[in-house]
Amino acid sequence: MSAPDLSTQFGFLLAEVSRRYVRRFEQRAREVQLTLPTCRVLAYLERCPGISQVRLAELAAIEPMAVVRLLDRLQADGLVERRAAPHDRRVHSVHLTAAAAPVLDEVKRLSALTRAETFAGVDAGRRDTFLAVLAQLRDNLAETDPADSLPVPSDP
Repeated sequence: MSAPDLSTQFGFLLAEVSRRYVRRFEQRAREVQLTLPTCRVLAYLERCPGISQVRLAELAAIEPMAVVRLLDRLQADGLVERRAAPHDRRVHSVHLTAAAAPVLDEVKRLSALTRAETFAGVDAGRRDTFLAVLAQLRDNLAETDPADSLPVPSDP
């Protein structure tokens, strides 16, 4: 029996790797009292300072009301601040505070551990090629729908 053609399983493989990677990251995050949505929001805020709450919800793939509640908690913890946008006071831009730095460092540490576990046994050259191909696939798909083009933060 011949080996299966992995190209026909591309979508399933991609989804399965993503599901397992996210689950493993979430396990690690829970150990330090963090949630995946919190990590995503902090990562996007680091990448896109001053982003609106609405856009943050889109990027982090979290319902807008859930983002509001999450930002309320992060603001109460002193990790973020909201500022009224000068052009429209109904719009709030969100910014990390200096107090968020240690939490972001922890998120990056967890991401690095999960990445290392995921790429165990894969040499650096193959890993870099894989990541370059994955970035090209993302770019190919972004060309078909530029409105859906998202900035990509570091993990998570």
